[in-house]
Amino acid sequence: MNILVIQNRMGIGDMVIFLPFIEAISKKYGARITLLIKESTKATEYVDNLKFVEKIIYLKRDKKNNQHNGFFGFLRLKNEIKKKFFNKAFIFNSSLRYRLICKFSGIKDIHQYPLFEKKGQNLILAAQKLLKSINLNVESNPQIELNKDAIKLSEQKFKIQKNKVNILLGIGGSGPTKRTPPNKFKKFIDLALKDYDCAFYLATSKHEDEQKILNDIMISHKKYCVPLDNLPISEILPIIKNCKISICNDSSFSHLSAALNIPTIVLMCDTPLMYGSYSPNMYPIIPDGMENVSHNSRGKEKINPEKIYKKFKSIIS
Repeated sequence: MNILVIQNRMGIGDMVIFLPFIEAISKKYGARITLLIKESTKATEYVDNLKFVEKIIYLKRDKKNNQHNGFFGFLRLKNEIKKKFFNKAFIFNSSLRYRLICKFSGIKDIHQYPLFEKKGQNLILAAQKLLKSINLNVESNPQIELNKDAIKLSEQKFKIQKNKVNILLGIGGSGPTKRTPPNKFKKFIDLALKDYDCAFYLATSKHEDEQKILNDIMISHKKYCVPLDNLPISEILPIIKNCKISICNDSSFSHLSAALNIPTIVLMCDTPLMYGSYSPNMYPIIPDGMENVSHNSRGKEKINPEKIYKKFKSIIS
């Protein structure tokens, strides 16, 4: 059985969310999966830990590479897929374009969301509904397994002390409204250090605004903090696995951390609550004075460090 799964969302978190659905397809048909995904998912950084993935085809429809854009891009992608002789395709979107590509590629068995229903679509419920059509009931609990030797090697390389409370702080975010201000993290660090012997691992990108947050925290708390911004995700994963808990903005690191089975407090400033609560390993914190959070909530200034600390303390105890 040769199976193609198409997932065209761009984020790492989006890719992680779909992992249990892709794994369920693989188990049902006893076959490893070929993924058609965007390079921005950075799946190559963690796909070696996913035994159900056979290979990756990158969807090239962005400013960096538009090889699959337009009519001729349609033909190029169709021809690329046709050469693989897929028996089945699962399309995790409502696009007619991908359905036609699969159809003209000679794939006989195509499963897809209802066409033209993207607006207001719940990411997880839509995927669950699709798999119910093949009699699969899939819980939303992504899992990424790491090699034990890699975890031990990371512990030694970065001198991670098991007698400390090691904490990942995911201080980055995909947009300015998702990035909790540095003073909130610094206040939490101060609260935690009063009661615990802690080490903090700061995960963020090289984005200018995120570097400002990182530098702000490092200036006052350098003694207790280890920046991870120079490391690839593949090296950060075993560091996360050596941590007792993660505290992250809604970012790639909140999704990866939860998938590594690490309790993850997710600071929900400006995205739907679903993104910080779909996994049993997630503990969302919403801004003070709000009963819910969604796009344009703009709540990063109302994230309460004492509330984070209270949740942190209840989890690790």
